[in-house]
Amino acid sequence: MFLRWMVRKDSAGVDFGVWNDIAPDQLLIPLDVHVERVARRLGLLQRQQSDWQAVLELTANLRMYDPADPVKYDFALFGIGVLNQEKSGVFPGR
Repeated sequence: MFLRWMVRKDSAGVDFGVWNDIAPDQLLIPLDVHVERVARRLGLLQRQQSDWQAVLELTANLRMYDPADPVKYDFALFGIGVLNQEKSGVFPGR
């Protein structure tokens, strides 16, 4: 998470973007319980274990949406999980 803040640049001020030696496409998604749960529900993560291979799988799947910055989706995945949005219709039928 710290690397994300220091490497990525955004206009909202969430990420500082002060480290230029690492590119956003080199980052791997932080996999916490919230990101993991939502990623599984969205079909972005198939691996059963919550391990390094799961991080690589999820990051690879997110690269399909944005190869230059796949980690930018972690805040959205985390937020949906924390707010329990899946119970309010974001994930119908689950």
